[in-house]
Amino acid sequence: MLLSELKTYLQGEKRPVFLLPDGKMVESHYHITEVGEVTRRFMDCGGTLRTEQVINLQLWSSIDLHHRLSSEKLLHILELSESKLGLSDAEVQVEYQGRSAIERYTMSVGENGLQLHGTQTACLAQEDCGLPPILVQAAGTIKSGAQAVSSCCTPDSGCC
Repeated sequence: MLLSELKTYLQGEKRPVFLLPDGKMVESHYHITEVGEVTRRFMDCGGTLRTEQVINLQLWSSIDLHHRLSSEKLLHILELSESKLGLSDAEVQVEYQGRSAIERYTMSVGENGLQLHGTQTACLAQEDCGLPPILVQAAGTIKSGAQAVSSCCTPDSGCC
């Protein structure tokens, strides 16, 4: 979801509700503790330089059980952040405290609120690793059609 799409969504809602991937609602007394633009420069395992830019919202559940963030207030926070930080209309990601670490989610508009989706790792240079074009990961192996490959990056594959 782009920042502009989130702002449009908020204009039609009384209070933003965030739903975790398992369907559970983020506690209604959450705070937005951080809005930022995160730029990540990296090199993939094939040697290609890449840049990723996202808007980061950090949700935090506090002991303040009476706190309730309205859509109007969140919209104001986002607009202030746009102004002060010069935010672009980038994808919005959400950070939320998991059981042992901060978890990162993408989001979309769902039936009952803003649906959070878990993020996944991926090989961005599959062609350089010699991986077949269509891969499905299942039960610890990688499958391409009916053929199972035990490992995509073996020591002699030239990958990584």
